[in-house]
Amino acid sequence: MKNPNLLAIGFGLALLISSCSATNQLTMGALEPAPVHLPKEVVNIGIIDRSAPSEGNRTLDKIDKILSAEGLELDKKGAHAAVTALKEELERHDSFGKVEILSDTDVSKGLGVFPASLSWEKIESLCAIHHVDAIFSLAFYDTDTKASYNMTTMQLPNSLGIEVPIPAHEVHLRTLIKNGWRIYYPSERRIVDQFVFNEGLTSMGRGLNPIKAVEAIANRNEGVVELSKNMGSSYALRLLPFRIRISRDYYVRGTDNFIIARRRAQTGDWDGAAELWEKEINNPNRKIAGRAHYNMAIINEINGNLVEAMDWASKSYADYRDRNALRYLNVLKYRFAQNEALEQQVSR
Repeated sequence: MKNPNLLAIGFGLALLISSCSATNQLTMGALEPAPVHLPKEVVNIGIIDRSAPSEGNRTLDKIDKILSAEGLELDKKGAHAAVTALKEELERHDSFGKVEILSDTDVSKGLGVFPASLSWEKIESLCAIHHVDAIFSLAFYDTDTKASYNMTTMQLPNSLGIEVPIPAHEVHLRTLIKNGWRIYYPSERRIVDQFVFNEGLTSMGRGLNPIKAVEAIANRNEGVVELSKNMGSSYALRLLPFRIRISRDYYVRGTDNFIIARRRAQTGDWDGAAELWEKEINNPNRKIAGRAHYNMAIINEINGNLVEAMDWASKSYADYRDRNALRYLNVLKYRFAQNEALEQQVSR
């Protein structure tokens, strides 16, 4: 049994350490650039589905079909759902004009791995025929299902209509849905993106024998299709900026102004806190002055002035040897580069 006195002492020490810390942490929202950047010249998009198995691969594909236990059309339905969801999500993007699923494209197919990329001659031909600027390809789509069985019981009515427990089989089907995507940009003969999704789905059924247990599994087909839709939509979202939460440490100790500024910051009055930090930038104590410069970098980042923030952080390190400021300066440089990429994407 743990000593309650020791627990109290430990908690007290944690509070003491927290109260004696020279810094507090703040969090704020930031907009990150999209993982995939399409050139602004891409307005019209064609989508192709290469996921159906080729004739030479039919035998291996049948193994997966048997395990899937939902019929030969499950992979086809899932791939169609993914491609359709991608199209619908792209159509919501204001930067694009036409988004078209291209059928009868006569492209080679592949199994559950990335096939060789299509030739640029083929891509250029597709773009010219369908008047599109880029090709989004579902390069592969595959469901891999594993089954496990165990004995259990289930309630069934006897001849008198009374439900009684009888031995039964329970089957768990774990379906891994894998799909891979490519974006071809023929003007530069460049593959803009290549990405793989892996998502799992678990289903369970019971029956008097393993076959009946599999037959008892309900809605697995619909679950695979729904998950495939989510994957298609998620791939389209790779073209959009996204919001994250970032954390920063700022100084709260050194002089009375830092202590008061801390309370102002805690109430959301960051400009009021900055007024007090600015009073300390010429403090004869170089450590205090360095902290004040650091905190001025913080308020400038909060207000979106990254260039000024980098200037304050640079002075904090170079003139006053605040080591935290050097780490912070590198963070600001990264965020500045991210913002430049973001501005290019927004200007599409």
